[in-house]
Parts: sequence; structure tokens; C-alpha cells
Amino acid sequence: MIAALAGAQRPLAVVGGPHCSDEAAADLARFAETFDLPVAVTFRRQGHMDNRHTHYVGDLGVGMNPKLGQRLADADLVLALGTRLGDTATNGYTLIDPAAPPKRIVHVHADPDELGRIWRPDPGIVCPAPAILAALARANGKPGPWADWRAAARAEYETWTTPRETPGAVKMEQVIAHLSNTLPEDAILTNGAGNYAAFLHRYFRFKQYGTQLAPTSGSMGYGFPAAISAKLEHPDRPVICMAGDGCFQMTLNEMSTAVQHGANVVVIVANNGRYGTIRMHQEKTYPGRVSGTDLANPDYPALARAYGGDGVVVADQADFPAALNRALAANGPFVIELRLDPEALATGMTLSEARAMGERR
Repeated sequence: MIAALAGAQRPLAVVGGPHCSDEAAADLARFAETFDLPVAVTFRRQGHMDNRHTHYVGDLGVGMNPKLGQRLADADLVLALGTRLGDTATNGYTLIDPAAPPKRIVHVHADPDELGRIWRPDPGIVCPAPAILAALARANGKPGPWADWRAAARAEYETWTTPRETPGAVKMEQVIAHLSNTLPEDAILTNGAGNYAAFLHRYFRFKQYGTQLAPTSGSMGYGFPAAISAKLEHPDRPVICMAGDGCFQMTLNEMSTAVQHGANVVVIVANNGRYGTIRMHQEKTYPGRVSGTDLANPDYPALARAYGGDGVVVADQADFPAALNRALAANGPFVIELRLDPEALATGMTLSEARAMGERR
């Protein structure tokens, strides 16, 4: 791997998969510092490296920074460490062509059947990524001629994570920024699937391994039971579940489990009255033809109280910090229901913009 770096001009380390740990995250940081490498992570693996680190350049997930995707396309060397480097990380294999990848790929994976399945690794190394990282972190090395490449990638990440304002009195980008700036570094955040999660991916800076629990399969409803489990395992750490209104309704019956076992989780429900992701695709493909995506929502704080928890509705951004403080101090599960503007569809697109895009097709 060090020999591969010696011949590179535009390297990119792409880290993902299981087997990570606090030690592996520290080794990754040391390796990146020694060789001045830009490091990207794959979908919902943002806890693999402190996002504040100057060598962290973002995540290759759903709704990735287009400029980071272009970096993957332009790299002449990809160090794929623990990741399959699959369809999500490569935007449906459009960023790298498996049939003729115009770059060298060094692929490290614990499963020998994975190596050579899609890519032609040069070389392929059968080994858990943390073991390789432990060796690389202690290897003698020096930066190559790519300081500007790494610095530009980090600058693009900083720009991408600068909040872009969304419509309405409650703004998801400000909610996530407040969480990122005020929660303890070991706070655990969970989520399921939906456009709301893209705000978390884009604007929250994960600082430690094990602080992001989310499905790489895109499963709705995952976040709430995952949060309960995490809180029971780590009762002294704040555990925040981010959920859309549709996502939360998949598994909100687990509120009884949280109350029964004393899991004092905080649930932040992004209520825009619809399955937002599906609605976005409807508008982009069949503009104005809405089918089965609007939701009838309960009063979420009242529902939490019915189970024995508590909650509050936030209809103005200025009220969110106090609501969060109250939730973190609660002696039971607590739901913060965010009343969002229906126009606030995604991090980079309003409902009207999605429909206009569809009408231009």
C-alpha cells in the first residue's frame, strides 16, 4: 500500500464496513496525518473518523457532496479499507466503471469472496481493515505531492456543511447544527430512512466511533429501537433518535419498551406530514400526481405521555434549544415534535423545486 502511494498524485482513502473501534479510528487518523491523505467514509460510517479532523473530507453516501463524488472519480489511487465500495459509494457505479476503472484500487476486506467480485484490486488484501490500519499508523512514511488536493477536498467539505436555509419557522439545518455544537462528544445519534436523515449526514459532525447508529440498508423505523438499545447499553450517555413522521410511526409502539426498561431516549420527529423521500421522487417523475404519501399524524407528545413519557411541540426555531434541554433532563422517553413547513423537502430542494424539475423532464 505504501508503494502504491509512492506512485500516486491524487490518492483518496475510502473507509467503511464493520470491525471499526476507537483504536482503529485513532490509527486511521495517524495514517492520514503521516501521509497527508484525504479520507472519505462510506454510507453511515461517519463515526469511523472524527469529522473535525483536517483530513476528513466527507461521506460517500446517499445525497453525497457532488464535489466529493467527483474527487472519487478523479482520484488516481483509491485505498478501499473495509468497504465493499459498492453502488451507494460510487453513485450506482457511475463514479468508477467496474468494467474499466481508470485508476488503481487497493482493496482491503475481511471477506476473500469480496475481493475481485466487482473491482480488479491491485492488490486485494484479505484482512480486517483495523489490522491494516494498525500497521499503517506505525509505518514510516511521508506526504506525497498532493497537499493541495487534500486541502481542496477538505475546503469543499467545509463549504458543503455550511447550512443552506430551508423554508419555514423550524429549520432542520439549524436543529442539526445545534445538536452538533452542543451535545457531548460521546452522544449517540440514531436514525432510520428518509429525507430528514440527509440533514443529519450533512450537518452533524460525528466526533467518536460508535456515535452513529443507522441502517445501511435504508430501513425505515430503525432509529427508535436502536436508540432504546443504545441507551440501555450506555445509560450515562445522551441518546438522540432522529426520525421522520413516517419513519417513527413504523416502530413507535416500542415506546412501551422504553418506558418498561427505563430507556430515557430523546426522539426528534421531523413532521412534514408525508413520506418525504417518496413524495420527492413522485414530484420529480410524475409532477403533481400525488399518491399515498400524505400522512395522518397523531399528537406525538400526547402519545408519549399516554405511554408514560413526555414531549413537546416545537413550531418556532427559537424554542428548540429549551426543548432539547428539557428532553435531556427528562426522567423518561421524551419526544420533540418539529412542525416543519411542507415545502422543506430536502437539504438542497424544496417541494416546489422538485415539482418544477419534474415538469421540465
